[in-house]
Amino acid sequence: MNEFLKDTYYVGVNDHEIDLFEGMYKVPSGMSYNSYVIKDEKIAVMDSVDADFGEEWLKNISETLGYRSPDYIIVLHMEPDHSANIARLAEKYNKATVVGNMKTFVMLKEFFGTDYEERRLVVKDGDKLPLGKHELTFVFAPMVHWPEVMTAYDSYTGALYSADAFGKFGALDCDEPWEDEARRYYIGIVGKYGMQVQSLLKKLSDFAINAVCPLHGPLLTENLGKYIELYRKWSAYEPEKKGVLVAYTSVYGHTRTAALRLAEELKARGVEVEALDIAREDRAFCVAEAFRYSALVLATTTYNGDIFPAMREYIDCLAERNFQSRKVAFVENGSWAPYAAKAMAAKMEKCKNLVYLRQVRIRSSLNEESLAEIKVLADELTD
Repeated sequence: MNEFLKDTYYVGVNDHEIDLFEGMYKVPSGMSYNSYVIKDEKIAVMDSVDADFGEEWLKNISETLGYRSPDYIIVLHMEPDHSANIARLAEKYNKATVVGNMKTFVMLKEFFGTDYEERRLVVKDGDKLPLGKHELTFVFAPMVHWPEVMTAYDSYTGALYSADAFGKFGALDCDEPWEDEARRYYIGIVGKYGMQVQSLLKKLSDFAINAVCPLHGPLLTENLGKYIELYRKWSAYEPEKKGVLVAYTSVYGHTRTAALRLAEELKARGVEVEALDIAREDRAFCVAEAFRYSALVLATTTYNGDIFPAMREYIDCLAERNFQSRKVAFVENGSWAPYAAKAMAAKMEKCKNLVYLRQVRIRSSLNEESLAEIKVLADELTD
């Protein structure tokens, strides 16, 4: 049994078979689907795991419970990677009360054909559930990142069961830094809902949190201030660091040459800079990196009278996630009818509080005139 806090056990699973999370996010280190058991006078099982791991999860629960049975099955989030086996657990322990909010039970009916009307407990925001020494307070978190999401705070251990908040890509048996994969997870999946995350953080500030137990990624028990501050910045759309991301696409290499030359000019001026070929790098990583820096340069070619497709999709991803409050500059390449900068500016109109710097135009390849413009842009980005 994996007891990580007093009377509290981890019963989740690691998934190393998955290649794309939610059908689009690359997860080379796999995923964890986290589930927890609190054993007190009353026993609560919190959340389930992906459908493919039901047997392993039920075995973990059985070994943890021993001869006892759960009194409560608590559903914090109905997304199938967390709820797929709820019906199996409810069938196995048919006297357990299913706990959720009204939206939870609507979704349970949609997924499983039942809303457990005869054995359910419908909770409201702020309601408490005593288990003995442990008492859970439910804190609703709508649209972080589904409408039924809620978190639970255990007053006895100080543990926050945070649903998808504070989640991370990667299985728990992979040793890797938290920030990069947590940022990629947050920006990709939750990033659109910064206002809702800010609201949740405000409500959680009233609690003395000693541990954060998410539905994906590691249990956080140390340096919680660092993780909470990163979440505050991400949800407020604030840059983590002063620097420049140069995001580029290139057909024959000339735009790439210009983008890398700009990066060299910035480095020479002491600016922290990263250059990414967004047609080749992982898209979710490239999007997350744009949110990490204080300035963004988009460099691409005019293609079929518009923007190169990978850049068009990249800007759509930024706008969908409320990219804002950054410096932005455009570098366009066009041999006979340059149009990319105008098209990029039009697509960025959805983004708020952007400060636009100069546009650099390249005619086919860098020359003395366009190189001089690159250097002036580097000066502007240095200010």
